[in-house]
Amino acid sequence: MLQQAQDLLEEGQELKALLESLTAEEWQSPTPFKAWTVNKVVQHLHGADVMAVMSLTDPEKFKDTVTNMSTVRKTMNPTIEGQELFERWWSYFSEMSQQLGASDPKRRCPWFGPDMGVMMFTTARQMETWSHAHDIYDLKQLPRNNTDRIKNIAEIGVRTYGWTFINRKQELPGDAPYVKLTAPSGAIWEWNDPSDTNCVEGSAVEFCHVVTQGRNIADVNLQVKGDPATQWMAIAQCFAGPPETPPVPGSRG
Repeated sequence: MLQQAQDLLEEGQELKALLESLTAEEWQSPTPFKAWTVNKVVQHLHGADVMAVMSLTDPEKFKDTVTNMSTVRKTMNPTIEGQELFERWWSYFSEMSQQLGASDPKRRCPWFGPDMGVMMFTTARQMETWSHAHDIYDLKQLPRNNTDRIKNIAEIGVRTYGWTFINRKQELPGDAPYVKLTAPSGAIWEWNDPSDTNCVEGSAVEFCHVVTQGRNIADVNLQVKGDPATQWMAIAQCFAGPPETPPVPGSRG
């Protein structure tokens, strides 16, 4: 199995165990993410997974479907809840992981906007699964045992430096910062040219929280130096879609 797909599957298995621990009442509870309930968080993930499975198993159907936004909205906003939602989510998630794991790494997958390479496609689903699982961890105020598979998410975070500004129709403030992160295992991960004046350093988990907009930069202990790095971390966004505003300081974590 493609390593990224194995990482994705493990991410889903962790979320599955968390969801299995919830009571029926907790599925109705609002999370710190835009006050979305657990049901809405899982509905959001499930809707995207359904579209991903369609892209992988019937690319032409996917292309036809995305031409009809009412059908897309219905598919990506399921109304099922609780146990039924849980079972449907896990069924599609498992199939998606297996399909991605068996894919040629050079395969291109149709998606909203440009096609995506299967490796990036897989990591994007891992990023969404990891970040939205944290909505539930935050709701429950539970600690999380992160592993080095988070490097995939950090990679997306680093690679979307330019996208963060282009998506907002802003000029890049300068060269991409040097990023030096400490993995959960203690390993050191580095990206871009070393710099003491334009850099982001610290915990890989905290960096991933910021680029997925699960935390405000003011609520983590990353060391940020230089104008490009400072501007980036204030609005970092590694996921597709229109510009989103990070949570206000003190609201998450």
